[in-house]
Amino acid sequence: MTGHSALINEVLFSPDTRLVASASFDKSIKIWDGRTGKYLMSLRGHVGSVYQVAWSADSRLLVSGSSDSTLKVWDMKTGKLNMDLPGHADEVYAVDWSPDGQRVASGGKDKCLRM
Repeated sequence: MTGHSALINEVLFSPDTRLVASASFDKSIKIWDGRTGKYLMSLRGHVGSVYQVAWSADSRLLVSGSSDSTLKVWDMKTGKLNMDLPGHADEVYAVDWSPDGQRVASGGKDKCLRM
């Protein structure tokens, strides 16, 4: 993985190890090949820095949390936004999937846990 032009907040392998996601201050999530490290695509939609990402257990979805107070769920088959999850009053610092892949939990600067 070389050539990333922005400060990286987090790097995370997908559960199947085929992909790597990096969350950045440049408001994007970059997706890389887990075997070769080759850059594949950028996921754009946040209007603030992306602080954290989390993969669903089946590696099909990725959730991102941002300074723009939203979570976004990305479909990794298409590389497109699947769902926008508002609800926080301030920056989102932490995100994770439930083991069954049915829910997302998040926490942030507003001191609230959302599901």
